[in-house]
Amino acid sequence: MSERSPQLKDIWHRFDEADFENLKTRAKDADLELFNLGVTFTVYSDKDVIDRVLPFDIIPRVLTANEWNTIDRGVIQRVAAINAFLHDIYNDRHIINDGIVPADLVLGNSNYRDVMVGFTPACNVYTHISGTDIIRDDSGNFLVLEDNVRSPSGVSYVVENRHLMERSFPDLLADLKLRKVSDYGTNLFAKLSETAPEGCLDKDDPQVVVMSPGMFNSAYFEHIFLAREMGVPVVEGNDLFCDDDKVYMKTIGGPRRVDVIYRRIDDEFLDPEAFKPDSMLGVKGLVSAMLKGNVTIANALGTGVADDKAVYAYMPRIIKYYLDEEPILSNVETHICREQDALQYTLDHLDELVVKPVGESGGYGITIGPKASKEELATAREALLAKPSNFIAQPMISLSVCPTLGETDLVARHVDLRPFAITGKGTWVLPGGLTRVALKEGSLIVNSSQGGGTKDTWVLAETPFNPTDGGNS
Repeated sequence: MSERSPQLKDIWHRFDEADFENLKTRAKDADLELFNLGVTFTVYSDKDVIDRVLPFDIIPRVLTANEWNTIDRGVIQRVAAINAFLHDIYNDRHIINDGIVPADLVLGNSNYRDVMVGFTPACNVYTHISGTDIIRDDSGNFLVLEDNVRSPSGVSYVVENRHLMERSFPDLLADLKLRKVSDYGTNLFAKLSETAPEGCLDKDDPQVVVMSPGMFNSAYFEHIFLAREMGVPVVEGNDLFCDDDKVYMKTIGGPRRVDVIYRRIDDEFLDPEAFKPDSMLGVKGLVSAMLKGNVTIANALGTGVADDKAVYAYMPRIIKYYLDEEPILSNVETHICREQDALQYTLDHLDELVVKPVGESGGYGITIGPKASKEELATAREALLAKPSNFIAQPMISLSVCPTLGETDLVARHVDLRPFAITGKGTWVLPGGLTRVALKEGSLIVNSSQGGGTKDTWVLAETPFNPTDGGNS
């Protein structure tokens, strides 16, 4: 037991003492409340259901202050290296010229954007909002599984999960010393404001907007949530226009200059003049306005190169190259199948490895070797041989588990963690992040699209709980 065990014992004692049937009843009420609040996501592949409540498990994941300190420092280090990497590949390309990262892996990447070459966004920030997927191995080490730096989603569930716990289970949270999550919107607005362009009319209060594809997007609830938390408008492409390389928002009082766009739209749909001519989601002239330094787009165009699963394998070298530091959070061992030795190793150990396509997300396209059928392994082998550069392979890590509410008792289920970092003149990490849980027995895939759910993540504070903190811990 560590020196923090009294705090942990107190938390688990509260759940041990709670009546199990009462917990189940309250959990069902919590799910109903989430649906009534509109806290849903969309599953496009399901013809019968459009909006679903993301399953919420009431048993929290608890991190000690020391554990969180390691994660916090590791995420900040990683974000710094990613921003340095993105600036370099769109400017001097030292890391390519020095042979640290292969040129074709960057320049041939589908997310590489030529329009960004020679352009540096405000504060040298390319990835303003990032989500780092972290797992824990059998030895208790935190390992980075994936970087999400294009348009990471899920932070709304972090805040709403805490609010739900405070409303539905005040007895379980009473007087606990937890780091709060309710100030995410305030911090997000502050960091985005720091990256407002030099020509901003009011640097102390720039016009920030959240740009959404619209209500049929799977994460539309989150777009509304983020705008509400920051106190800014949600806009769609037809709400904006460009004039003289400046961006304006249509309002009932006339056009209003826009300084920062937190976009939740993919690069290729942002500007029909620069990318897809038939895009109905974007704004003509937006890229030109950005290049003239008249508007900040967060995250910047072309950040997806650092989101690539093959580039992920080079992150330890990238951190060392730019920061001259060893990674605080190590990668999961990764075999880059575009390299002949790695491909051969993957083919020879296919039934032992997890094979992932570099361009997919949401848990799609993954082959989990130890659990795959002969037919699935054969299909994976064919795909590897046909296009090895499209895959990476990793050992099957025995993910850590957390107690989860089952039908008749608490059960162990696999979890991961996605802390969210926001960067302006510095980087701030939301304490805790999104804990995703594989609700199906034996499953290792935590993605919501694959049947996963979420938990509230409690970070134990080093300072006493303040009952005057507005009720948001």
